Amino acid sequence: MYLKKVDGPRIVTLPDGTILSRADLPPEKTVRWVASRKAKVVFAVKYGLLSRDEAMRRYGLSGDELDSWASAVERFGEEALKTTSLQKFRQL
Repeated sequence: MYLKKVDGPRIVTLPDGTILSRADLPPEKTVRWVASRKAKVVFAVKYGLLSRDEAMRRYGLSGDELDSWASAVERFGEEALKTTSLQKFRQL
């Protein structure tokens, strides 16, 4: 089996005990961003699976966009990343 050489870890263990690997990340050409995909990218950056710059380049995200996702997860949890919840959580 051939493993592509990557900088940094291939897997990280999240505080709740789940394991996040590079294979769990959304495809690079993701266009439809659902809450679970956004959360995986946020957790990958937060726990060192991807660097912030790598995530921005890989997914075509702006720094502000990635920061807003991270802030929403930090303050309200993954639920805040749902499009239908945006207005509710922005009022808080």
